[in-house]
Amino acid sequence: MLRFARPISFLAIAFLFGLTACQPGDATSVPVASDSQPASAPKRPTTAGVDDIFADIAADAPGASVIVMKDGEIVHRADYGLANLDYGIPINSNTVFDIASISKQFGGMAALLLEADGALDLDADVRDYVPELPDFGYTITARHLLHHTSGIRDWPHVMMLAGVEYGDVISYEKILRMLFQQEAINFPPGSEYAYSNTGYNLLSLIIERTSGMTFREFTNERIFKPLGMTSTHFSDNSNEVIANRAESYQPVESGAPSGQYQRAVNQLTALASSSLHTTIDDFGLWMKNFESAQLGGQAIVERMTEQGVLTNGETIAYANGLAVGEYRDLVTHGHGGSWAGFRTNYLRFPDHGISIAVFCNFADCDPARRVRKVSEVFLGNLMGPPPPEQEAEPEKIHPILSEAELTAFNGSYRSAELDSTYRVFVRDGQLIAEHWRNAPAVLTPVAEDLFEGDQNWFPEVRFRRDDNGHVTALLVAGSRVRDLVFERMAADQ
Repeated sequence: MLRFARPISFLAIAFLFGLTACQPGDATSVPVASDSQPASAPKRPTTAGVDDIFADIAADAPGASVIVMKDGEIVHRADYGLANLDYGIPINSNTVFDIASISKQFGGMAALLLEADGALDLDADVRDYVPELPDFGYTITARHLLHHTSGIRDWPHVMMLAGVEYGDVISYEKILRMLFQQEAINFPPGSEYAYSNTGYNLLSLIIERTSGMTFREFTNERIFKPLGMTSTHFSDNSNEVIANRAESYQPVESGAPSGQYQRAVNQLTALASSSLHTTIDDFGLWMKNFESAQLGGQAIVERMTEQGVLTNGETIAYANGLAVGEYRDLVTHGHGGSWAGFRTNYLRFPDHGISIAVFCNFADCDPARRVRKVSEVFLGNLMGPPPPEQEAEPEKIHPILSEAELTAFNGSYRSAELDSTYRVFVRDGQLIAEHWRNAPAVLTPVAEDLFEGDQNWFPEVRFRRDDNGHVTALLVAGSRVRDLVFERMAADQ
C-alpha cells in the first residue's frame, strides 16, 4: 500500500531567517539558507525529515495530523491517512479528534482563571464546593486534584472492576455517581502522586459551581472563543453530532491479516480529564498561547507549569494538567492521551520555543514516539545522547501452591461500593477470579496470600484472613487504585 501525505505547509524555516512562517492551507515552501549555523541553533530540517516519521501510514488506513511551531508560528503541518474508513474521508485541517488526556491542561487553565477571578480557592476543602463528596477523613483541595495528589481513585480502574467496558456509555454524571459512592481514598492527600482522571472530573464540577456555568460553557467563553478555537469544545453528550469528527480505530483481533482495523467505540464524556474535541490547527492556537500569553497573561501561563509539591517537600513532575520533564537533556512540558482508538501527544521545549503535537485515530499509532522523533529533526543537534534501552525485567520465580491450598480462596467476594461481585475458584490448577462482564483473571501466587493478576483491572490481589486464619476478603490494588475491598460472602466462609 502507498503512503499518503498531504502537507498543509512545507517546512518554513522562518524562525532562523526572519521570514514569515507558512500558515495552514499554503502550498509554498520557504527557501533554506546556507548550511552554516551556530552550534546552539536548532537544526534546519527538511520536509522529508518529518514525513519519514509517518511513512508507515498508508493512504487507505487510519492516520494522523502533525503540527510543529516555533515561537508561536507554524513551521510544519501535515496530515496522513483517513479520518473515516467507511467513506474514505482523508484527514485534513478540519478533522476533529478526541484528544483524550491532553484535555487536562484546559481544566488546569480554567481553574487558574477562576482563581484569578477570586471565585475559586485552590486550597479550600473541595467539600465546601461539593458537599456530597464523602468525608474521607482528610481535607482534599483543588490543588490536590490539579496535581494528582488527592488520593482519589482513578475511575477507569474502578469501573473496570465493576464490570464496565471501555465501549460502554461512560458519562460525566456516571463518573461522579461512582465517586460519591467511594468509601476510601488511596492515601492521605498531598502525601503521594497517583494519576487520577476522577480528580479532574471532580474539578470540572467545582468549576461549574464556582462559575455558575456548565464546564462546556465556561471553557467555550473563557478559553476557546478568546483564542479563536472555533472547532473546539468539551463533549458532554456522547450522542451529539460533531462535524468533521474522525472515527477511531483499533487493530482487528489476533488472527486477522496485519493492517486491518475495526472501529473503537467512543461513548465517553469525562469533562476536564478527557473528551475535548478539537482540530490540530485549533490546538496550534493553544500552543501559541504559551508563547504569547494572550489568554490569562504571563503570570497564569507560567503557573500552568508550576509543579506540585508533596507534604514531605518533594517536587513532583506534574503541574496543572501538564507533565514537566526532560527529553535528551532538554526541558519539556507536555502530555499524552489515549481513549478508544485515539492516541495523542503534545510536547513543548520551552527553552527553544519548539512545540509539537501529533493526533492519531488508530490505537497502535504511538504518537509519543513520533513526537520525540520530530523533535530530533528540529533539535537533535542540541540534545544529549539518546536514553539507554531499558533492560528486560528478570523472570519472576513464583511459589507453587497445591490445589488444596488454592481451594481455600474459593468463594464469592462482593464490593458494596461498586455493587459488584467476583467468583474465585480453581480451574486446571490455577486460581481464577471471574466477573460476569469481564474476562476471567488468572491469579498467580507471588507471596503468602498475595497474587498477581493477568488482567489490567486485576493487577494485584491480596487476600485477608481473620485471627483464625479464615479468608474473609480480597483487596485489589494497582498504581491508581489501592486496597479496594471485596468482602467474602457469608455463605462461602
